[in-house]
Amino acid sequence: MGVTHETQVRVRYKETDQMGVLYHGNYFTFFEVGRTELLRSYGYSYREIEESGIFAVVAKADCSYHKPAKYDDLLTIRTTIIHISKAKLEYEHKILRGNELLATGHITLAFVNKEGKIQRVPDWMTQNESEK
Repeated sequence: MGVTHETQVRVRYKETDQMGVLYHGNYFTFFEVGRTELLRSYGYSYREIEESGIFAVVAKADCSYHKPAKYDDLLTIRTTIIHISKAKLEYEHKILRGNELLATGHITLAFVNKEGKIQRVPDWMTQNESEK
C-alpha cells in the first residue's frame, strides 16, 4: 500500500520519567496519534467508523527503541500503511527527532463489530492514495 502520513507532537513533562526521558509506553500513544491523523487525512475519524458499527482493535503491537526522546523534543510521527488484508490493517510507525530515528513500531488492527465478529476493512481504506 505504502500510504504515509506525518504529524508532529512535542514531548510533554507528564509523558517523561524521572530522567526527563519519554516513558516507553507513551510511544504507543504517539503511534495512535499517527494512525488517527492518517485516518483524518482521508476525511474520516474513528468516531465515524465506530458509529457505523465497526471497531478497529489492536491485534498485535511492537516497538523497537533506538534512541531516547526527551522532554520538550519536537517529534515527527511517520505512519505508513504497509499491508491491508480482508479484515486487518498493518501499520509501520517511525518516531523521529529531525532526521534521527528514535523508535520503530508495528501495529496490526483487526476490524470487528460490536459482538467481536470479524468484519471486512472498509472499502474506502483499500483505495490507492491517488483515489482519495
